[in-house]
Amino acid sequence: MALIKSSRSADSANPAREQERDCASLEKNLSNPSSATRRWAARDLVNCPGSSAALVACLRSEVEPSVREVILTTLTRLGDSTAVTGLVECMRSEDAALRNEAIEAMKLLPDAVAPIMRDLLADANSDMRIFAVNILESLKHPDVELWLREVIERDPHVNVCATAVDLLGEVGSEGALESLRHLKARFAGQTYIQFAADLAIKRILED
Repeated sequence: MALIKSSRSADSANPAREQERDCASLEKNLSNPSSATRRWAARDLVNCPGSSAALVACLRSEVEPSVREVILTTLTRLGDSTAVTGLVECMRSEDAALRNEAIEAMKLLPDAVAPIMRDLLADANSDMRIFAVNILESLKHPDVELWLREVIERDPHVNVCATAVDLLGEVGSEGALESLRHLKARFAGQTYIQFAADLAIKRILED
């Protein structure tokens, strides 16, 4: 007699997923003792547009890397303002791994991040401004060069400008040359800035 295959998929047959699937239950399962249940809940919440706040709250306390990875994936797929605000707060965390994960997630959200990029680049914390420049490295947005030019023209912190000028040498056009020369004048005594700005100017002129 031929075997009859179950109509249930492997995912739905997973015991960790055999829970209530409504959004409220999924959010509740984010605090389940089972990491597998938390992981499935985070994955399925992609279908619940209002779940970003619960996911962000879970992300801050989640210790299982595989669960955090799924939470971050879901947040980037939701991509709403609550998700972005939560990721920004994670960038301020003392947990270096969480900071880096949040930065990588932000890179995948150009349309959602663009409206707040100038605020990030003007943050009172210079580390946050450096993180914002790091996001620009992979952010596919037409204003990346403009934002970098504004950084090297105005930011008072040499390390922020150094991070920005390195990237500007890779993505800049001839429109950035004046900003680069202004940067050299502002930090005339900083050897690395002089070197990096000259290298950026050379690369732009050679393109």
